[in-house]
Amino acid sequence: MRVPLSWLREYVDLPATETGRDVQAKLVAVGLEVETVEQIGAGLKGPLVVGQVLTIEELEGFKKPIRFCTVDVGSANGTGEPQEIVCGARNFAVGDKVVVVLPGAVLPGDFAIAARKTYGRTSHGMICSTDELGMGDDGTHGIIVLPPEHEVGTDAIELLELVDEVLDIAVTPDRGYCLSMRGVARETAIAYGLPLRDPALLDVPAPNAFGYPVKIADPIGCDRFTARTVVGLEPEARSPIWLQRRLQKAGMRPISLAVDITNYVMLELGQPLHAYDRTRVDGPIGVRRAQQGEKLTTLDGTVRVLDAEDLVITDDRGPIGLAGVMGGANTEIADVKNGENTTEVVIEAAHFDAISIARTARRHKLSSEASKRFERGVDPQAAAAAAQRTVDLLVLLAGGTAEAGVTEVTAPSAPRTIAMPADHPDRVAGVAYGRETVVRRLQQVGCDVYGQDELLVTVPSWRPDLSEPNDLAEEVIRLEGYENLPSTLPTPPSGRGLTDRQRLHRRFGRALAGAGYVEALNYPFIGDAVLDQLGLDADDARRRTVKLVNPLSDEEPALRTTLLPGLLGALRRNDGRGSHDLALFETGLVFRPTGDETRTERLTVDRRPTDEEIAGLNAALPRQPRRAAVVLAGAREQAGWWGKGRPADWADSIEAARAIAREAGVELTVRSDQHAPWHPGRCAALFVTSAGEETLVGHAGELHPRVIKELHLPERTCAMEIELDLLEQAVDGALQAPRISTFPVATQDVALIVAQDVPATTVEEALRAGAGQLLESLRLFDVFTGDQIGEGKKSLAYALRFRAPDRTLTVDEATAARDAAVALAAERTGAVLRGA
Repeated sequence: MRVPLSWLREYVDLPATETGRDVQAKLVAVGLEVETVEQIGAGLKGPLVVGQVLTIEELEGFKKPIRFCTVDVGSANGTGEPQEIVCGARNFAVGDKVVVVLPGAVLPGDFAIAARKTYGRTSHGMICSTDELGMGDDGTHGIIVLPPEHEVGTDAIELLELVDEVLDIAVTPDRGYCLSMRGVARETAIAYGLPLRDPALLDVPAPNAFGYPVKIADPIGCDRFTARTVVGLEPEARSPIWLQRRLQKAGMRPISLAVDITNYVMLELGQPLHAYDRTRVDGPIGVRRAQQGEKLTTLDGTVRVLDAEDLVITDDRGPIGLAGVMGGANTEIADVKNGENTTEVVIEAAHFDAISIARTARRHKLSSEASKRFERGVDPQAAAAAAQRTVDLLVLLAGGTAEAGVTEVTAPSAPRTIAMPADHPDRVAGVAYGRETVVRRLQQVGCDVYGQDELLVTVPSWRPDLSEPNDLAEEVIRLEGYENLPSTLPTPPSGRGLTDRQRLHRRFGRALAGAGYVEALNYPFIGDAVLDQLGLDADDARRRTVKLVNPLSDEEPALRTTLLPGLLGALRRNDGRGSHDLALFETGLVFRPTGDETRTERLTVDRRPTDEEIAGLNAALPRQPRRAAVVLAGAREQAGWWGKGRPADWADSIEAARAIAREAGVELTVRSDQHAPWHPGRCAALFVTSAGEETLVGHAGELHPRVIKELHLPERTCAMEIELDLLEQAVDGALQAPRISTFPVATQDVALIVAQDVPATTVEEALRAGAGQLLESLRLFDVFTGDQIGEGKKSLAYALRFRAPDRTLTVDEATAARDAAVALAAERTGAVLRGA
């Protein structure tokens, strides 16, 4: 909500010295999020005056139309002579009143004006457009043409209200009343302790039987509908400058007088309104639910297929508006620019159900100024005042006549009351406010308060968010000042720290961060399209997803079954923004339905669920394992004076999995595999051994080139995904710290020749088993193929480190252990010692 300070001063007598920054500080103190204070007209310097065009000479021989004008600016130029100005715009004529900036002035953006020669003539100033003055969009994008009543030489800075301050407030969903000048003014008056001039306090005539007929078929969806009629409007009447400027400062574009007035009143009182051309309405106005498949062309020219839950405004022909969201094109106010006239209007000021409007706006992807207010809560008691304010402005500015008929259809309702102990805010905040303070603060927000120790509070109609004692306590606390609350840290009871599982998960994240990965948290939603791009088979378990009833996006309606889509999307975005050397990781839940889930009934909220109902809810949930994933692209090691660096490859993704496994004290077994979306020849399956059985826990390697192309990823992108729950199950008791031997190590290197299709891990397993307890570590440091080895063969070179915990090994002991390892490798894999 954009709030011009000059407009706010109409309702609250702020001290003349108060700036926008001062008001911002006050409003922030009472709980409003004032994001910025915009200085409109900052740096603007005159002379900027009203001028009248005397002559226009069309200049020929240029690529675009150019006009040489003389303009009467009175005595503003010091001579009284006509001002000669070159201008390229064509939306003004001789006799029009325009805005002229003279030499010596400075426009927004530090644009200094001086006499200059252009197009063969000397231009002494400029004829200004709204864009050049920083006024915002007026729909014309041309020269400002003023009404004829303004005198030549008048100061245009004051006339057009070019200097002001605008507070930009981020209104939270529970404070919908602040989407109006009335609501912000009330908060400002409370913050400063000043009286409020409520713009809704108007004399409103009582409803009678002569108003425009209205039929409400759904009193739950529409519990109040006020209709007023104004006739005899002057078709040529324009919005006055003050009205246009207030709309522009508030971020809205002036359109036509009738529409501008409804928008103005909405901004002023917070009540959305709609004006119908009465000659285009056929019969009574009705409110009902749409019939499935009905169609309506809204004001934006879009034909919308309606849903049975949509609330619509109708006449005898059918829908003429999407209630609370947008009106229909067939009853809109005529556009004078197109030669059409509207002289009779019906004003609608209604109150609609917030949830219904929110769902309709979301269903049709149509967020409007009206829907933003209705879905946050609009004051139902303001409808009649808003209609009256609209009628008054139409009579005043458009020369209309208000008909005597007043229609007001309302559903029976009672004020909301809340019982609350007088000391409840004290107990919530831990501060002794006292009954008098509590009552005074509640009365300031509009509540009626009765009682002594037990208060009975009647909530004002504009605060639908106040529904229980804690809401009232919050009002007292925020108005007394959050900054005045004492800072008291709770004392946690012993034994309530992190669980072993939580500590382990934190170690996983720290291990990846220490290895150079950056954590990227992504939304847990996916769509079928990304599963297709990953190349998953039709029967792949990752295609069995849990669909959401109300997804944030129709393109991603399901919960993720793998972490890779979100991470790869983050990698693609960062690569597109110039960060090409990337290593990202994420830990989180995935959702894997088993097909055994049961359907549960919706539970009531007026009681605690029974144990059986809770068990039923749990049975309806899918399996939710926790996983970790990494993605890599670009350089893994940067080039520099120390060397050439190297790109990230499949081995780095496997090493990321090993880093996680080391934190759990688990050894990973790595074997080649074929598993989408990885490259068939560069994919590794990751196993852990638990209770003597191997369990597949994840995959790592380089992504398939087709997947990289589909997802627009960098070449040779690598990824790893591992299931942490399965990794935890393989943990055998508490993690033991390694024992460091003080005796020297004995290193033995072996090079074994095996067939090309023998995995290095199989050879490694055999070497470990044959070497026995003396083997401390084993590392593959070279892989060689060539004519020296033979066709279909490869040479694997390993470094074996032997050490005894209690003595220095002899050469014979180390050699014997090495020979035993080689012998078992030869037996299991057919390995031959190279050079033997």
